Formats: sequence, structure tokens, C-alpha cells
Amino acid sequence: MPTRTAAQQREEAQMKYNAYLAACPSRQMLGRISDKWVALILAALGGDDPQADPDRVGQSQPMRYSELSRKLAGVSQKMLTQTLRSLERDGLITRTVTPTVPTTVTYEMTDLGVSLHHLCLGIKHWAESHIEEVLASREAYDSRGD
Repeated sequence: MPTRTAAQQREEAQMKYNAYLAACPSRQMLGRISDKWVALILAALGGDDPQADPDRVGQSQPMRYSELSRKLAGVSQKMLTQTLRSLERDGLITRTVTPTVPTTVTYEMTDLGVSLHHLCLGIKHWAESHIEEVLASREAYDSRGD
């Protein structure tokens, strides 16, 4: 039996992942990244406003919890905390605690998070630019009374 390199073993393992299968861990990841708060947190940490600083879009920008909370209107403290913890667990963001008075906690994307940021930002922009069409479609559907 021929010996396989570590890269070949990883490639073989990746071929086994199939999100259509219930037990596949990639399905769990799809569930995580399809959450609206995940997409919005990554967009915020990646500097989603090209008018504010076009050179920083797509680069991880450290943000404090309170900054994220203000930027993400409507997110509860519990949901923001849970989502940040899950993103940290998945290796998409890092949490840095600075021993100041009061303690300063900042969050920023890892390289893995930055690679996902571009997709999340694209989905966010798509939603913002196509919402009128979606709303019109919903209204037409609802007025049919099927």
C-alpha cells in the first residue's frame, strides 16, 4: 500500500464531506454561516462601508463589544454574546482581553474569517440591492391568495 502525504490525506478527507448528508460537519458550518447575525458581525468586522475607508474593506478591523452592539441594531446582548462565542470557537474571530479599568474586550477576524467575510459581504450587498424586487414579489404572491 503506497504511503500518502498529509496533503493527500486532507484532500481525501475533504472529498468525503458532503453537506447533503445529515451527519456531515460541513452542514453544521452552513447552518452557522447562514445565520443573519454571523453575516452581519463578519461584515462589520471587515469594514463593510467603502465610503468610510475604502482601503480597509475586507481587512479585519478590531471592534469592541459595545461597538458591535451599536452597529447591529436589534441584536440582543444574549444573541450577540452567543454568536461571538460560536465564531471564536469555529476559528473565525479572535477575542482579545486587555486588562484595563474597565476591562477592554475586542473582536477581530482571523484569516479564516476574512476568507468568509467576502462571501457574507456579497450576500449582505445582494440583499440590500434586491430587497425592493423581493418585497414586490412577496406582495404579488400574497395578493394571489393561493
